[in-house]
Amino acid sequence: MIEGLQKKKKRSEDLKALLSDETVLQDRALYQKYAKELASMSDMLEKYDTYMLYEKEKASLHTMLDNKHESDFIELARSEIKEIEVKQEKIKSELENILIEDDPDASRNIIMEIRAGTGGLEASLFAADLFRMYAKYAQDNGWKVDVMNTSPSDAGGVKEIIFSIEGHNIFKKLKYESGTHRVQRVPSTEAQGRIHTSAVTVVVLPEAEEVDFKIDAKDIRVDVYRSSGCGGQSVNTTDSAVRITHVPTDVIVTCQDERSQLKNKVKAMKILRSRLFEKYRQDQADKITQQRRSQVGSGDRSQKIRTYNFPDRRVTDHRIGLTLHRLEAILQGDLNEIINALIDADRKKKLENL
Repeated sequence: MIEGLQKKKKRSEDLKALLSDETVLQDRALYQKYAKELASMSDMLEKYDTYMLYEKEKASLHTMLDNKHESDFIELARSEIKEIEVKQEKIKSELENILIEDDPDASRNIIMEIRAGTGGLEASLFAADLFRMYAKYAQDNGWKVDVMNTSPSDAGGVKEIIFSIEGHNIFKKLKYESGTHRVQRVPSTEAQGRIHTSAVTVVVLPEAEEVDFKIDAKDIRVDVYRSSGCGGQSVNTTDSAVRITHVPTDVIVTCQDERSQLKNKVKAMKILRSRLFEKYRQDQADKITQQRRSQVGSGDRSQKIRTYNFPDRRVTDHRIGLTLHRLEAILQGDLNEIINALIDADRKKKLENL
């Protein structure tokens, strides 16, 4: 823990130097980013400085214990050392809590991508159900939802839907939703009443700003084409749809929901930047294998994380073994019990790791 705090201390010193740098002072967005990061460390570093001050006091008192000429003060020194250790334990506990909660991306907005997997039409219908679930949860929290791109299927389903959510502490609450969501129910097209199992993948990306991840213009290729599917009068009449390819990584983003080519390009760039930023975050996290093992699953899109069983009105989160028999309420956006349980489980694992 102390080693981690020492790194935070060094980072704070680097940030102070950056905030006085002329180049940073002229870049308002970059200045605000560094200032916000520094401010987020203030409470942690204040407690760390106090902890280290107590360490110096203890060292001085131990020197007194080793000095035979100071025998009259030995009992007093021992008493003071015990008092200091009690104070240090309290600060240590507070620092552990701060470190566990310390996530630089917690307050970010997110981009969520929902895609129908195995199960054909039934999977696309459930993908639409999940979108409505998250949209209702966002509404209940006072967050703003903006659909960025959709690929509709028959009967009101979606093959893919990409949308952003803006508000307070969104990534902190929804980052655990990445993974495979499985549904077990009788499709409306099933004449014999057999239960089918379908799957939908969800990806949650912390929204990246330009100061977080700069994309070189020479690394992207932009293609425009005519929209298809639902979208109003502009569909198939103007080249408003945009496809952006990031050549070095072959990441491709398409947007066609807006009638304006410029608006579609802006949205596509936002998605691209966030996907590349997430790739960078995952690469960094993969280097810290112990940290990856200590976390509740929160990023592997291939991991089966949850099952929604309609016949039993049951929702099970497989990562923490939580089963709730109130499927209808959950699909109406009542996710607090699941999300709070996931946050608590992740916190406990991180505490064990500390």
